[in-house]
Amino acid sequence: MRRVVITGMGVIAANGKELGGFWDTVRRGQPFAGPLTRFDPGDMPNRVAAEIKDFDPSHYMTRKHAHRLDLSTQYGIAAATMAVKDANLKMDAIDEDRVGVVEGISLGGTETSLRGQVSLMNKSYRQINAYSLINGYTGAGSGEIALETGIKGHAVTLCSSSASSNDALGYAFNLIQQDDVDVMLAGGDEAPLLPALWAVFCLTKVMTCHNDDPARAMRPFDKTRDGFLLGEGAAYLVLEELSHALARGARIYAEIGGQGRSCEAYHSVAPHPEGLGMVRAMEKALRRARVHPGQIDYINAHGTATGPNDVVETTAIKKLFRDHARRLAVSSTKPITGHLMGAAGAMETVITALAIYHQEIPPTINLTEADAECDLDYVPGESRPYPVRAAMNLNSGFGGKNSCLILKRYP
Repeated sequence: MRRVVITGMGVIAANGKELGGFWDTVRRGQPFAGPLTRFDPGDMPNRVAAEIKDFDPSHYMTRKHAHRLDLSTQYGIAAATMAVKDANLKMDAIDEDRVGVVEGISLGGTETSLRGQVSLMNKSYRQINAYSLINGYTGAGSGEIALETGIKGHAVTLCSSSASSNDALGYAFNLIQQDDVDVMLAGGDEAPLLPALWAVFCLTKVMTCHNDDPARAMRPFDKTRDGFLLGEGAAYLVLEELSHALARGARIYAEIGGQGRSCEAYHSVAPHPEGLGMVRAMEKALRRARVHPGQIDYINAHGTATGPNDVVETTAIKKLFRDHARRLAVSSTKPITGHLMGAAGAMETVITALAIYHQEIPPTINLTEADAECDLDYVPGESRPYPVRAAMNLNSGFGGKNSCLILKRYP
């Protein structure tokens, strides 16, 4: 069976715009949350976010090109470009039909659509940007990334809420393993800090209201948790067939063992209280990766700090891993990066791959007193050096969608 490895990674996040600095803030548990400044939230109850500061798209594309793109696509192009560079990948040295890009996103095109609607209501149809047709549809990002990187084989966008970019990585993994391609650029991008979207998140009461203490606002698994910290950014990874990577002397961060996904068909927003969908996704990933549950040392959890999720996720882990659950290290890194919605899975896969590569498990910050029903080892406060053999990245999305990736240390 063809093996798939990670040979390049790129990130754009509130806590770092290059891989080294990003990992340093993650391992040190340094949050970059602050008061929302992208717009005035007025009387809305949630006022903190993980914003990216001083992003200059001209480092990755022309200013003219950037001007007509949604911010999410700009982030995606930046992270994808850095991943290709990190992998030292030369597109002209690869058969153009044996390489592709797959993007995961949940709110793609929203910025363009909202802007067009405002122009139509306040002015006239003639004031709508002509590029709205190109930028306003969900699949625009993968096409733009392909354009910037010179990828001509595949360009696909997947949308499955917060599971989107985990699914994108699974899709890329499958294409390589099935011998359709040798190299895939896969990840996700998101820029949800828009007034209309922010208002909806406020109304659904899923974001933290700890406005007076932004750095400690998001508190996964803690009894005082009250929601997530919304963030923005992008993460892309170069996935490569093992012999292809070895032939060109590529650095290997980790090996992808397998992916599992499920849909609970239970509720449009809430997870199944027994975590059945999460269990099924994890079971499928383990089976596909041919990894025994006892070989998993670390789980990068979905960990949204919402009331139901943290308890359900803990329940699912205990249900599947049984006695081994007490020996697992489990952490949520979202208080550091923010919750990137459709890009969360890719961002956390980068973190999981770096945890394996550096043999260091990142912490769950702001966990002071765990909820009585959250009784696992969440690596509170500080990172932990540990010989990680295999790790799991778990993400869940609205509509009961669950996606799990297994990563293994490459010897």
